[in-house]
Amino acid sequence: MCGRYASARKKHELLEEFQVELDGDPDKELGPDYNVAPTKNVYAVLSRVPKEAERAVRQLRIVKWGLVPAWAKDPSIGSRMINARIETVAEKPSFRQAFAKRRCLLPADGYFEWMPVEGGKGDKSGKGDKKKKQPYFIRPEDGGVLAMAGLYEFWKDPTRADDDPLKWLVTCTVITTDAEDDLGRIHDRMPMMIERERWADWLDPKLTDTEDASRLLVPADTGRLTAVPVSTAVNNVRNNGPDLIEPLSPEEESGLF
Repeated sequence: MCGRYASARKKHELLEEFQVELDGDPDKELGPDYNVAPTKNVYAVLSRVPKEAERAVRQLRIVKWGLVPAWAKDPSIGSRMINARIETVAEKPSFRQAFAKRRCLLPADGYFEWMPVEGGKGDKSGKGDKKKKQPYFIRPEDGGVLAMAGLYEFWKDPTRADDDPLKWLVTCTVITTDAEDDLGRIHDRMPMMIERERWADWLDPKLTDTEDASRLLVPADTGRLTAVPVSTAVNNVRNNGPDLIEPLSPEEESGLF
């Protein structure tokens, strides 16, 4: 699964990186977030045809992580819809309409996964932990941005007036796939990445054939991503800051195994 990631680039950097034509939330900017967790607001790159326009326009929007299907009775279901498995995304009722019509890119600097490791420092009684989980930060080897494959959805709140700005809730989910060999030792799943040359096709709202969309989901090349062990401070969602993605010192790392 993908349950935590980092997204610290400034809005103007994302607008340029993803060649965005329209800032969908010009009066809002998210701060750097090194511990993005489900239900948080995140940036999403998507392409839609504005009213009275003739073509789709690439946009940067702020959405909530945790997809709420249009048919949901209330938005609480979103906390359980943070990931969509590539194997079933085209068939599951929660995701199939979005997969056909509302695909997006979710920018990230990298993501976190946890690997079980033996041992532990123990407590005051001298007893060590039988097993603990060591967090790893997984990022592009070249330091570039990750474009995670995502879906977005609109949910209409029946309790609000039509002119209420909170009437519509826009949410997203991350598509996951089997982890590549080098990363599978940490966790068996990973976010699906969309390479730059496929961005336009993935975002194209005219592409509604799910088989064609599925062909764009190609696993990342082996070696494109690198993983480093980081502090367990990331385990607490209240912790945030660039220190969360700093590799452990050689001394700290040698104590893991």
